[in-house]
Amino acid sequence: MARILVVDDEIGIRELLSEILYDEGHTIELAENAAQARAARLRARPDLVLLDIWMPDTDGVSLLKEWASQGLLDMPVIMMSGHATVDTAVEATKIGAIDFLEKPITLQKLLKTVAAGLARPVLTPAVAAAARMPLERRVDNVQPLTTSQIADAVAPVPDANHSLLGGISLDQPLRDARDEFERIYFEYHLGRENHSMTRVSERTGLERTHLYRKLKQLGIDASRKKNVAS
Repeated sequence: MARILVVDDEIGIRELLSEILYDEGHTIELAENAAQARAARLRARPDLVLLDIWMPDTDGVSLLKEWASQGLLDMPVIMMSGHATVDTAVEATKIGAIDFLEKPITLQKLLKTVAAGLARPVLTPAVAAAARMPLERRVDNVQPLTTSQIADAVAPVPDANHSLLGGISLDQPLRDARDEFERIYFEYHLGRENHSMTRVSERTGLERTHLYRKLKQLGIDASRKKNVAS
């Protein structure tokens, strides 16, 4: 499953897309403006971005141009808007967006577009430049492997028969294994932050409403524990 960054200034849109994509098994990061999107992209390294065009500070097309100019479009970006023109959609595609979703977004269209985006390879600037390089120059630039690189290449891979990873059984459905990991993850942060939902929200990168919903779904008691005198 993939890590998806949803960028939209409307909280209702963010939460709706988050819930749908989470139910599909994806990990979701949320941002309500360009500043949060920049930080989330650096922090989370998303596999795909759903980017709204109309935002109050910096619009989505400008942010897309910024990422493209800085060589940061190493993930597929799907633009979203309920008011954009055909020219805007075409411009975004020329800059580097792989697709465009018109609001209101239907469930089938969202899932189909996201699946296609995740299946589509993205050429980073370095790879794209190499692809444009004449074949003879590419061959001339090939460097021989070092001894350490050869050793790494032939090193034995870890035993694939191990059925446990960090105490989590791998011999179970993916959704169950993910829930077990997330339960351990959130219980750890709740204990670390003394059940402060504000700090846990900041630490995990989830909005409080989404965090409460997640804890309830996992059956985790989010209330602050009280010390009982013996």
